[in-house]
Amino acid sequence: MEEGKLYPSDEGTPQGGVVSPILANVYLHHALDLWMEKVVKPRCRGAVEIIRYADDFVICVQYKDEAVKILSALKERLAKFNLELAEDKTRLIEFGRFAKQNAEAKDQRAATFNFLGFTHFIDKTRKGGFKLGRTTDRKKLRMKLKEMNEWLKASRNMSAIADIWKTLSAKLRGHFQYFGVSGNYRALRKFEKLTKRMILKWLNRRSQKKSFNWVSFIAYLERHPLPTTKIHHDFYTNFART
Repeated sequence: MEEGKLYPSDEGTPQGGVVSPILANVYLHHALDLWMEKVVKPRCRGAVEIIRYADDFVICVQYKDEAVKILSALKERLAKFNLELAEDKTRLIEFGRFAKQNAEAKDQRAATFNFLGFTHFIDKTRKGGFKLGRTTDRKKLRMKLKEMNEWLKASRNMSAIADIWKTLSAKLRGHFQYFGVSGNYRALRKFEKLTKRMILKWLNRRSQKKSFNWVSFIAYLERHPLPTTKIHHDFYTNFART
């Protein structure tokens, strides 16, 4: 369906369709996952792991020479299933415990990668050890703020404030529950702060006369609270406990 019109198709999956991730999981389980487990891993001398969600995946390889071979073999494997890698999203990078030191020795910055809406980077623990850091991908953050602004603009005169507040709470709660991972508090707080500014702006556009300033808006939020920044997935604490 495009713009309300049906276009019959004999192959492929609809972009953004609900069924697309399900079919991708079924197809790639055979085309990729089983191949990695039964063919690739047994032939590698180092550790190899794949993390996949639908058609997005990251392959972690211990040795660079094996990573190069796997990338080449991967292209050939996918071609057998009429699939190909997205070249603009495919990179071979050094990442891990010694990657930052190696990059600094070359007067370079350590590589980062984006996966499932997060930018993953090399971080360190309080004791100076290696830790995987995560923050909301900047492009994803801008997109989410743009979507929120467009929704507020379209909804300001179409619904009662109580109805807007109910949907707005669900949108904020969903954002915090997905992106609320350890180490991502700053990005969550930025999203909350900028969203509140947009709410104030569009509430005041509901009538020609402004009804809120920042002080009165904060007072209104105290009476009608919205979900606030919260870390829902504390990876490090849970890992330490296990």
